[in-house]
Amino acid sequence: MSILLNGFDDNKLENIFLSESIERRNLISPIEETYEMKLDKWLSQPYVGKEINANTSVIKTDNGLQVRSKSERFMANYFDSIGLKYKYECPLILKPYGVIYPDFTFLSPKTGKEIYWEHEGMLDNPEYAQTAAKKIELYMKNGIFPGDNLILTFETTTNVLDKDILKLLVKRYFDIHS
Repeated sequence: MSILLNGFDDNKLENIFLSESIERRNLISPIEETYEMKLDKWLSQPYVGKEINANTSVIKTDNGLQVRSKSERFMANYFDSIGLKYKYECPLILKPYGVIYPDFTFLSPKTGKEIYWEHEGMLDNPEYAQTAAKKIELYMKNGIFPGDNLILTFETTTNVLDKDILKLLVKRYFDIHS
């Protein structure tokens, strides 16, 4: 069976469709939505992110999105610079806990399913580290696994977030070379 699948491109039909001019694409009704169609529909779904307290420092991305940390700003600016679309702190229900707010949520171009990205940025703080470990365990109990549909990055005061790691993760999960 694997011999038959060698060289088979899962996106062959989508690539043929996308190679057509806009005028011709407008005349075609694809049997299956393209990734761009799915992404547009996903991005247009409204959501209410986690509330940011009024007494919190104001940290904004280059696009004006308010985030919780300098590292999240760094990440969001990087994603924006390479055209990687995301939702910031989009609510997710994890049983039995309830609603959590992953730092970033993406729609996978490979699977069409959501991928969650958690940046654990204060691992020097024992309470924070303990909460982070519990949250990762909660993800796994809900079928969301690191290396599959959960991306994790970590940071301490002496080990800061590295852009090269971001690039490697983006390349691996989204096949975007930057």
